[in-house]
Amino acid sequence: MKNVILYDTTLRDGSQAEGINYSLSDKIRIAEKLAEFGIHYIEGGWPGSNPKDAQFFEIMAKKSLGNCHIVAFGSTRRSGIRAARDKNLNDIINSKVKFATIFGKTWLLHIKNVLKVSPEENLEMIADSISFLVKKGLKVFYDAEHFFDAYKDNPEYTLKCLKTAQQAGASYLVLCDTNGGTLPDQISEAIKQVKKNITIPLGIHCHNDAGVAVANSLAAIQAGCSMCQGTINGYGERCGNADLIPIISNLKLKLGINCISDEQLAKATEVSHFVSEVSNMRHANNQPYVGDSAFAHKGGVHINAVMKDSRSYEHIPPEAVGNKRRILISELGGKSSIIILAKELNLDLTKDDPKTKKLHNLLQKLEMKGYHFEAAEASFELILKKALSKVHQMFKLESFRVVVNKETNKKATTEAIIKLRVKGKLEHTAADGDGPVNALDNALRKALMNFYPKLAEMHLSDFKVRVLDEKEGTAARVRVLIQSQDEKDSWNTIGVSENIIEASWQALSDSFEYKLLKDNEKKKSQPK
Repeated sequence: MKNVILYDTTLRDGSQAEGINYSLSDKIRIAEKLAEFGIHYIEGGWPGSNPKDAQFFEIMAKKSLGNCHIVAFGSTRRSGIRAARDKNLNDIINSKVKFATIFGKTWLLHIKNVLKVSPEENLEMIADSISFLVKKGLKVFYDAEHFFDAYKDNPEYTLKCLKTAQQAGASYLVLCDTNGGTLPDQISEAIKQVKKNITIPLGIHCHNDAGVAVANSLAAIQAGCSMCQGTINGYGERCGNADLIPIISNLKLKLGINCISDEQLAKATEVSHFVSEVSNMRHANNQPYVGDSAFAHKGGVHINAVMKDSRSYEHIPPEAVGNKRRILISELGGKSSIIILAKELNLDLTKDDPKTKKLHNLLQKLEMKGYHFEAAEASFELILKKALSKVHQMFKLESFRVVVNKETNKKATTEAIIKLRVKGKLEHTAADGDGPVNALDNALRKALMNFYPKLAEMHLSDFKVRVLDEKEGTAARVRVLIQSQDEKDSWNTIGVSENIIEASWQALSDSFEYKLLKDNEKKKSQPK
């Protein structure tokens, strides 16, 4: 069974994605999480490019990551100087890493039009840079930038670049599909030809501009590459890099390659969500293996079949990657979806139970009004438990009022005034906010915090509004979806009304109530 080395470049290539900007703390947290996940090499960035990366390497040099190693990134030396005088290469040495990745040009288009050097000098730059780092005691991975475009253009010179890097002492030659436009069969064929000319191990580094970065990476491994580079969730410039999450899952579960342990693979969903959260990026629901929808079932036929034999509509057990099966609540699922959800919540419902029929009728009526519970399972769980008398009311709204004041040439201000009954007491509070929903959130939080201090752990992470009846114009009914999260979980709630503030209140109050319910149930389950 072949071994595959996993090389993550989330902290460098991934940080080049639009919308991502890692702090020093973010980089350290992600690196530690990736090490736990079983990644063998983590590319930390350019040591001399900015103070943050320099500090990262300084801190990580003092940390133990087990079998994981931090790698410094850089380029071949500049034209016209020796490697020993190149600041970039010396910064790599000063970072105290044991492993370095440097990229160099292999495509004559870049050599002539971008670097503006001769092909011969480019070869000298590759050889001088690698040999300099090797003599300083580093192991060097050479990234052959634009390799596949270069190979299509001039295979003879491209192979000469690889041979030069090999002779200079590189430990790995990494073949890069930098523009992301190569297809799997072209990847495989090129690698087969390279293996006839190169004796040291090969790696693959793919971008996703043609939507096949994961497929290209797997094809490269099957063709003989033993190192795979990529990023968590496929983050990266333009269309992103190869996503290591499905790559690792496919290697383990489809190709039988034990690149990480079963226990580490079971953390795949956790790692994927952790990196998206730290990156301040929405996690893709439809992401293979680890997305919230990866094992979600909505149609009644699918639900019925998967509960009899999960293999009927699931290609792997979701637990293998730390995910879970989800039965989506909708009128398409019939009574079966309600019964299954109740069972997951340890609630006893049968198909012939009058409560089941009542809940099914309620679900259909609410969906007719615009409720969409497959995207708001927390709200439906509250409905279900209230219908079965499994939850007591944590607070009761008496009234709320939202005041928006706008003066010419001044920013609008918003205040929410709220009256609640909490544990038999009347709470009357007011709070300002950036807008009506934020003001309501602040006022509700202010009213409840003295009674339920654990609410400090939660915050709203997403807010969506959709108009349901476009023809009604400003009088249209709207659907509000709110995503909330605490330190361990995230949940979605919903509200529907012709009044956007009323719809927002429904979703907001459900969000708070669900957090309180969750904490209360956890407290009851703990041994006394």
